[in-house]
Amino acid sequence: MQNPTAPVTLTRPGAAHAVVVGGGTMGADVAVVLTRALCRTTVVEPDAGRAAALPVRVAENLSAIGRAEGATRLAVVADLDAIDWSTVDLVIECIPERLELKQQLFADLVPRARPDAVLTSNSSSFPISAIGAGLPTRGRMLGLHFFMPAHLVPLVEVVMGADSDEACADALIAFMRRCAMVPVKVRQDLPGFLANRLQHALSREAFSLIDRGIASPEDVDAAVRFGFGFRFLAAGPVLQRDHAGIEVHAAAGATMYPTFCNDDHPARCLTERAADGRHGMKRGEGFYPWTPETIAAERARYDRLLRAGLDLIAPELPEIQP
Repeated sequence: MQNPTAPVTLTRPGAAHAVVVGGGTMGADVAVVLTRALCRTTVVEPDAGRAAALPVRVAENLSAIGRAEGATRLAVVADLDAIDWSTVDLVIECIPERLELKQQLFADLVPRARPDAVLTSNSSSFPISAIGAGLPTRGRMLGLHFFMPAHLVPLVEVVMGADSDEACADALIAFMRRCAMVPVKVRQDLPGFLANRLQHALSREAFSLIDRGIASPEDVDAAVRFGFGFRFLAAGPVLQRDHAGIEVHAAAGATMYPTFCNDDHPARCLTERAADGRHGMKRGEGFYPWTPETIAAERARYDRLLRAGLDLIAPELPEIQP
């Protein structure tokens, strides 16, 4: 395992300078996560329109959670050359999901970033090992995977590559906890990391049941939301086994596991929609029909429930420690 060139100094958000590369939806929400903890945050966004809109969006989200003062900690620049890299402790990449773009960005960071700066990617598709392949900085490169909307979903995955230094991972975990996030360490950057692997395992069975005509999309959603998914707010699958009795679940698993879908490809109901353009809200139809009005109503409902859920679990979340 490669060690960082210098010991990592990433500690308190209020004493740190973070650079977010990419000012799209995810980059803007990550900026909220950082600035609400009073971390000095610079977003790199070359698109002039998006760059101009970003401070307003961040300020509105900060005001909604009573952290309006964080807006003073945000700056937006057009390119990497506009940054004083001697002050930067953390980089979070949020650019489009194209491996060659990410590899080029991190190569560009090699001569710029301090030897103790932690370099991270928000990629949900590419392992940090692939992004950092051959770079001398790969010991201090980590995946830092947020979930949309990043400022409302507390989870963040800290993903280690083959050459990632564990001291870097631990420092980043402590830093994210001080930003009021719930970080989990993923010790291998396998496809999907941790949360998406769990999510897709559920989805594979769900869409198989739809393909087989056993349940409708509406009933699958209801079974998750109003059944075991509702309980997940209180306890994850491991803790739930202790609640219900491990021997009960072991016996149930022995009966069900042989009948589960074990396909190595996505379900027919997904591939057909992917092929014919029924891609969801952005195309006006997926499993459900969508209009501009129903999209706006659904997004409002979705955000309202996320915020309500966040209020419920707030006592169990880390507190902001600027």
